[in-house]
Amino acid sequence: MMAGQIRVRLVRSTIGCLPRQRATVRSLGLRKIGSSAVQEASPSILGMIKVVSHLVSVEEVSNS
Repeated sequence: MMAGQIRVRLVRSTIGCLPRQRATVRSLGLRKIGSSAVQEASPSILGMIKVVSHLVSVEEVSNS
């Protein structure tokens, strides 16, 4: 089972993207370029990241 957290950072603009992709970025908690959000590594969140993988960068968050 996947456990842990990941940090998602918006690295590219959503200008020119499909409205559905913009909504996915917003639902991940991202607004401006450079903003980041910590999310649980659940299958639903990982699927959302896969949809907008060309706009975001992802890294694991250590539990320390």
